[in-house]
Amino acid sequence: MPLELKVPEVGESITEVMIGTWKKREGDVVAIDDSIVEIESDKATVELPAPRAGTITKVLKGSGEKALVGEVIGYMEPAGAGAGAGSPAPASPSQSVVDVKRTEGRTDIGSVQPPRVMPAASRVLGEAGIAASGATGTGPGGRVTKSDAMAAVSKPAPAAPAPRPAAIVPAKTGGTMAAGGSREERYVLISPIRQRIAERLVQAQQQAALLTTFNEVDMSAVMALRSKFKDVFQERHGVKLGFMSFFVRAAVEALRAVPQVNAEYREPHIVYRDYCDIGIAVGGGKGLVVPVLRNAETMSFAGIELAINDFARRAADNKLKLDELQGGTFTISNGGVYGSMMSTPIINPPQSGILGLHAIQDRPMAVNGQVVIRPMMYLALTYDHRLVDGREAVTFLKRIKDTIEDPSRLMLEV
Repeated sequence: MPLELKVPEVGESITEVMIGTWKKREGDVVAIDDSIVEIESDKATVELPAPRAGTITKVLKGSGEKALVGEVIGYMEPAGAGAGAGSPAPASPSQSVVDVKRTEGRTDIGSVQPPRVMPAASRVLGEAGIAASGATGTGPGGRVTKSDAMAAVSKPAPAAPAPRPAAIVPAKTGGTMAAGGSREERYVLISPIRQRIAERLVQAQQQAALLTTFNEVDMSAVMALRSKFKDVFQERHGVKLGFMSFFVRAAVEALRAVPQVNAEYREPHIVYRDYCDIGIAVGGGKGLVVPVLRNAETMSFAGIELAINDFARRAADNKLKLDELQGGTFTISNGGVYGSMMSTPIINPPQSGILGLHAIQDRPMAVNGQVVIRPMMYLALTYDHRLVDGREAVTFLKRIKDTIEDPSRLMLEV
């Protein structure tokens, strides 16, 4: 009595997904709730769990193929199912991702009969000019169902064997031999998340008046404070004290001082917000994602560090929830973790600003008439010039700089 594995609902207004990595293959035994396959949408990646213990019997959609929400992408046989098994227990509400296909009848066990083609399947195969033997029956008693017929029609024809490449003979050019090497090209289907990222970046460039302003900040005070308290902080809160919590708190203070950067251009209005939902750009398994710290103005250093640590861990496993990736009012992107010295980040529409952090480097600085070596970081604020003027942008960055260079301001909120 096979179970149909169907594409689950993955988000509002999403009707098409891409099949990601199959974690289980045909013939693999699975336990209940084991992850079977990844389902990728333009917002997040979700996993399809096994509704029961059993065996994967058929995969209809391969990795990289598109599928509709609700479409059957594979089958599994529950553990203990067979010709002599009784009727299974009714499916629980949590098993909404699959439909139990009940057997209409059974043939005698000892008899061998040709597979029966259901009428709808016969029509699909006939229109495509495919013989019944070209479809694999997965229905009760080996019947060829409409889904089986559609799978046979959509199955690509076997590719002809590639001709053996001719031996490469280096050509003489200007008295020298041209170096031989591979000139192969690989085509990889764009994932929905990467496609969505591309669309939004182009949208930001086309619909907003983007401008970037720079400043630099001396990280000496924050580094000293972090070094002094990092051990006791980790012992008490169970997470390392990083630099990002300082910048999130500094950004909150700067957004309060310059609310235009936290606003949204929604013609014919400008929408100002009394809360700070700050997105933190992190590298995920499928590309850059921006989970959001809701009401960051109410969060402690420990709360920020714990949340960011959790986001990074789940982003690497493609387990972030859709609602965690939506609705930010401002974004912080730390390219410094990859060694970036300076960049011009692009805002995440409809937001009006994004703060770019960069690598910390020792540089000679003039301090009180003396040249000293200080750990310096470049800051970049990209903003929508329709809302934010240059004066506000400079004021915002200066507030970040002053707060980071004197972290006691964060405690006194001055």
